[in-house]
Amino acid sequence: MTPPTVSTSVLSAIGNTPLVELRRVTPAGAGRVLLKLECYNPTGSYKDRMALAVIEGAERRGTLRPGMRVIEYTGGSTGCALAMVCSLKGYRFTPVSSDAFGREKLESMRAMGADVILVPSDGGRITNDLFDRMKAALAREASKPGVFWADQFNNDDVIAGYMPMANELRRGAGPGITAFCGAIGSGGMLVGVSRGLRAAGCRARTIGLEPAESPVISTGRGGAHRVEGVGVGFRPPHLLDSDFDEIRTIDEASARNMTRRLAREEGILAGTSTGLNVTAAIQLAVELGPDATVVTVACDSGLKYLAGDLYSGQPSAASASQETRAPDL
Repeated sequence: MTPPTVSTSVLSAIGNTPLVELRRVTPAGAGRVLLKLECYNPTGSYKDRMALAVIEGAERRGTLRPGMRVIEYTGGSTGCALAMVCSLKGYRFTPVSSDAFGREKLESMRAMGADVILVPSDGGRITNDLFDRMKAALAREASKPGVFWADQFNNDDVIAGYMPMANELRRGAGPGITAFCGAIGSGGMLVGVSRGLRAAGCRARTIGLEPAESPVISTGRGGAHRVEGVGVGFRPPHLLDSDFDEIRTIDEASARNMTRRLAREEGILAGTSTGLNVTAAIQLAVELGPDATVVTVACDSGLKYLAGDLYSGQPSAASASQETRAPDL
């Protein structure tokens, strides 16, 4: 076993996460399914990659300077990642969020020094106008002097942050990756990995995923769902037709069931978006046959979902009453 190295900063621990083969949930006769465990990043999410790239990109351009404040609207993973990076680099961070999001995520941001602005929800429900009000609160903060808006949906540094994952996949899986699939939220991860693989000459098919309950990209029709982190209700600006070969939908019930199977059969505790990714990867491995290698991503840790209904298998009263489910931005 290679002895662990000592890093001078937790930022050095971002990336180079493990890649494991799923042997128990993958049926006989299917190709290999490899899962990238992004929960090994410092805040337990692949968003750490994006947050570091966004902050350091702004520093290089001079749009973020000492003494400035970073702002973003967020419900969870992005906010935790930015709070971590800002705490290490000495920037104040003000996320705009809401009491409609999980308390664990809000408290994690505060624990790392974030000054959270809460936009009140309608009785804990996530209604159609909640994000509009969050954006309005963000706009008020953006109008103040000395602020930098991370803007994950439009900032190209997001894509740059995910591109190194492609090289990590090629080192771990070898050059013969048949297909890569991933759920689409901001689109940064799928686009970054797709462009990274193609730049390296890898001919793997890239399949974007979205919840069947909200197939906005594939059909233009949105809908309510509870797969946090994906299916944001619009096509993200990062995503171009040239970045994928196919868009596939996976129903939420299948994703949730697979998430529970991963915990019980593979020992991998993850969120519903990971279950969605793995469900699609197994479909592809069956279709492509035993010689195929299909790679996907475990987006985050399941620890922040234990208070909800994901692992109990029964919807909670609060979640059942929500009009829609917010992405874990």
